Amino acid sequence: MARKRKVVYPVKRTPPKAPAFPPGEAPVVRTSVVAIDLTARRGRAGLAVGQRVRILGTGLYSGELAVIEKLGGSVVPAATVRTEAGRSRQVRTIDLEPVAGAVAGEG
Repeated sequence: MARKRKVVYPVKRTPPKAPAFPPGEAPVVRTSVVAIDLTARRGRAGLAVGQRVRILGTGLYSGELAVIEKLGGSVVPAATVRTEAGRSRQVRTIDLEPVAGAVAGEG
């Protein structure tokens, strides 16, 4: 039985890459880089189930009033809220702002 020949790959002939930035200069930070809010891990104190809040930050429900239905603990504390339009969503507690008239259903 004949032995199978070893496959030989040719040596790469491309030149080595130049450094990403010249020595002595600071690297350029791209504008498309995501910034992570590390303060969100602490959450917001003083929130309770049934409390009326305003959703801060960016997104579809930004600026809407809502009622906290459930508070959940995780790495980033979050709350399930129901907006005045009747939609439910999960929001980081750092993005909730208590509103005067603290508890829903009063008055």
